[in-house]
Amino acid sequence: MSITITAFERSPDGGKGMARDMRVRWALEEVGQPYEVRPVSFAAMKAPAHRRVQPFGQIPTFEDGEVALFESGAIVLHVATCHPGLLPADPAARARAISWMFAAVGTVEPVIMDREAAEYLEHEEPWFAPRLRAAEDRIRGRLTDLSRRLGDADWLDGAFSAGDLMMADVLRRLGGSALLAEHPNLGAYVDRAEARPAFRRAFDAQRAFFEAHQPAPQQLPRHRSG
Repeated sequence: MSITITAFERSPDGGKGMARDMRVRWALEEVGQPYEVRPVSFAAMKAPAHRRVQPFGQIPTFEDGEVALFESGAIVLHVATCHPGLLPADPAARARAISWMFAAVGTVEPVIMDREAAEYLEHEEPWFAPRLRAAEDRIRGRLTDLSRRLGDADWLDGAFSAGDLMMADVLRRLGGSALLAEHPNLGAYVDRAEARPAFRRAFDAQRAFFEAHQPAPQQLPRHRSG
């Protein structure tokens, strides 16, 4: 059965691949599985039809005729489990790769998203400056631990795996920030991940999807000169 995932009809990230459908696209490209993308408007995300698959009214979702899934981490794990290429064959190494997947979405991503939420929602509040410093201190703590663990290795645990895919995609949210620049090995790690052909295919596909679903430019009414 063909695979269909959902994505924002008009992504607020401006086509930068920060929405979480990006990591699902990337995983499918890594394992060589074709897929279709169904655009979902913000209104449709909250409608009953979408909530039957995604109870919280978000994207992405995944459907292949046999299973319907939500949550990007669960989708990537399903893809990696069903198709070779993203999880090691050795049981212990496979378990470690899955641990890194959970670390990406459960340990590193929440502190990054907390900073983003503060910037979007609290930037005009009188407590914003100390709030932002606290959020960034938490990110620095996570990045320091991750940088120490990665060291001078290319990937987190041997060959590239779904754990690296998820972690690199999470770290991409810090791209260009001073926080990531404090750890050159992490910046290089993200660069290596983004240089993978599967990532480039996924990024180009989501960029084309974004551009195809932008509203047509409005034409100004013509006025006769007087």
